[in-house]
Amino acid sequence: MAEDRPIALDEYPIHQAPLSMKHVATGDRNAYDRCIFHLVDHTGRALLIAGLGVYPNTGVIDAYATLRVGDRLHAVRASDALTDDRMNLSVGPLRITVDEPLRRFTLHCDADPADPDSLAYDVSWTAHFPAVWEPHHVQRRGDRLMLEGRRFVQAGGCTGVIRAGGEEIRLAAGEWTGTRDRSWGVRPIPGEDGGRAAEEHRPEGFHWLWIPARFDDRFLMVIAQEDADGHRTLNEALLVREGERDVQLGWPHTDITYRPGTRHPERAVVHLTGPDRKPLELGVEILNSSPLAVGAGYPPATDWQHGSWQGRGWTDRRTYDLSDPAAHPMAAYGVTDHAARFTLDGRTGHGVFEHGTFGRHDPSGFTGYDSPAP
Repeated sequence: MAEDRPIALDEYPIHQAPLSMKHVATGDRNAYDRCIFHLVDHTGRALLIAGLGVYPNTGVIDAYATLRVGDRLHAVRASDALTDDRMNLSVGPLRITVDEPLRRFTLHCDADPADPDSLAYDVSWTAHFPAVWEPHHVQRRGDRLMLEGRRFVQAGGCTGVIRAGGEEIRLAAGEWTGTRDRSWGVRPIPGEDGGRAAEEHRPEGFHWLWIPARFDDRFLMVIAQEDADGHRTLNEALLVREGERDVQLGWPHTDITYRPGTRHPERAVVHLTGPDRKPLELGVEILNSSPLAVGAGYPPATDWQHGSWQGRGWTDRRTYDLSDPAAHPMAAYGVTDHAARFTLDGRTGHGVFEHGTFGRHDPSGFTGYDSPAP
């Protein structure tokens, strides 16, 4: 058995509890600390999503990357035993390097030596706006705390190269937008019986929007989470400009046009309110879509989920065909990240329209889990 010794991070005056930095201040098995990066092609041709997570109370570190081009989704997932080197953000072929905190990052994925057509990339991600906090996120099921997260979000640009499926995609400055999210706290991971709370407090519905939109001179962050009856449990509408105080834009309301017979958004309008009480409209045009339950490990993925122990040195690569939604029936019950083009006050921007709506949602007219848009 390995001895419990100090780690390198313990040399720095950053402790928040009388514990080594290798330990978190909660014994909850669902403790997590992770990140996600989005790389959005302004033409809508490609969407790359990459992330890494640490689960200290289960001893797991894992990472993933997905690339959507056409109807093909290329995915790489890796998992391993967590070590004491918490500044080493690499798992298998996937690596994230913090070149300058809150400013510059390098995202890297090695190709599979046995498959020259496999997903690989080497990308620089550079922030163009300050990172901003999202609202403190708390969810309970009955009296059971299911999620408590501290998160921040940021937008910028990205350059580099992506290779997959026998082709090379060059990321040119000004032609791609980068967004990222960092979060930590408690969030459900597989392997736990939900007990009475899960059995007796099943949600009737859940509606979620997370919208980081980057423009040349400003960054807009919109968040809305609602229950089945439309009761808002999380809310944010914040305009960020370098060197200026962040501007709150009221209580966002969203009109979403769905593809008939589905809950897949095709376009939307987010209604905002400026400090002068004048209305602002954020227009949304969907360019590309990547369901996080396919390849990226978000619930209710059936082949792999974040935080699950796969054994040491586990790596999995696969390509999904998204041309037939029936081949991935669970994707509709998970959140989807949509690359989007945005318009605001005469400006055009790009970013992510992350959306999930499950079960009943009265404001949208959805009556249950089997209720699509007309």
